[in-house]
Amino acid sequence: MLSKNKIKFFNSLKLRKYRKKHSLFVVEGAKITKDFILSGYLPRYIISENNDLKFYANSKVEFISSKKDDIKKISSLKTVSETIAVFDIPEYDIDYAGIKEELVLFCDGIQNPGNLGTIIRTADWFGIKNIFCSHNTVDAYNPKVVQASMGAICRVKVHYVDAINFFLNIDKKIVVYGTFLDGENIYETNLSKSGIVVIGNEGSGISKDLEKYIFKRIKIPNYSKNASKTESLNASIAAAIVCAEFRRIK
Repeated sequence: MLSKNKIKFFNSLKLRKYRKKHSLFVVEGAKITKDFILSGYLPRYIISENNDLKFYANSKVEFISSKKDDIKKISSLKTVSETIAVFDIPEYDIDYAGIKEELVLFCDGIQNPGNLGTIIRTADWFGIKNIFCSHNTVDAYNPKVVQASMGAICRVKVHYVDAINFFLNIDKKIVVYGTFLDGENIYETNLSKSGIVVIGNEGSGISKDLEKYIFKRIKIPNYSKNASKTESLNASIAAAIVCAEFRRIK
């Protein structure tokens, strides 16, 4: 049964401070839950009306059989899923040597959970293994981010770092790109196969503190006849266009 104490505990994980305290996060949906398990994540709890998921229960995984009316009490979704699972937040080491050969994204102050989730999903699509985030970026294990990533967060490593220290510690041969409205047209720029692409805050763009670490300023040109009325692209859409262009490099 889904006890009152369990309901209170699972609901507390909607808040970042309790996710951090317990090092746990919530996943909603049977398919996403299975994606995480097949990617090597071991759940702490599975709350479901689908008894087939008892297959994954063992001495370390508690299966709680529940009806949708009870699951609704802990769900963050308007359309309640039949399954909710709770997993440990993974801890990743930073391989500074390895990222020299990779295309990497750096999220600088992304605030919208849907944007970050979509960026993670985009990274997975384009084979990007690592995303680095400044500490003022929304928590990647926020339920809305996890849901927007459609399970991609179990395949992409998301690291939270002190931004300045990160750029001081990377190899100086790594090309750092930044998206700016006054940058060079990305379709006319000689891009490298690997590098770090900084995606700035939805409203204010890339922070002034990081601008000095950016080697190449790039932009996605605006082809609209009403260009003056369109301020900028959504951060996640911009990230997708940039990733697609980088993946054209042979």
